[in-house]
Amino acid sequence: MSYTLNKQVRGSFDEVVEQTTEALSDEGFGVLCDIDVQQTLKEKLDEDFRRYQILGACNPQLAHQALEEEIQLGTLLPCNIIVYETEDNSVGVSAVDPEVLLSVVDNPELDQIATDVRNRFGHVLDELPQA
Repeated sequence: MSYTLNKQVRGSFDEVVEQTTEALSDEGFGVLCDIDVQQTLKEKLDEDFRRYQILGACNPQLAHQALEEEIQLGTLLPCNIIVYETEDNSVGVSAVDPEVLLSVVDNPELDQIATDVRNRFGHVLDELPQA
């Protein structure tokens, strides 16, 4: 079972990050954190790595509903979407699959929220130009 939703995207890395952030916003998500993995690995380990950005996305209304059902759910938030250079120098975008992620919680009250977030992440990927 895959734990991510994936798409190969057409465009430059920076354009894809911007388009992904805009598509997330259109679906009601803000980006709470933006981690440049390439830069972090260079600074901390002096290691070279491909361009790789982690966007920590949160939809406040859905997060609030989920936290009302499961207070410790914050350990799994925000939901991560990554934009990365592939081995063939194209750009990939992957989002965590919230249905898989929340299956570890084993709380049926979260099932509808997970499905809603998964559908929204699907819409985000659909908005990005196919490679």
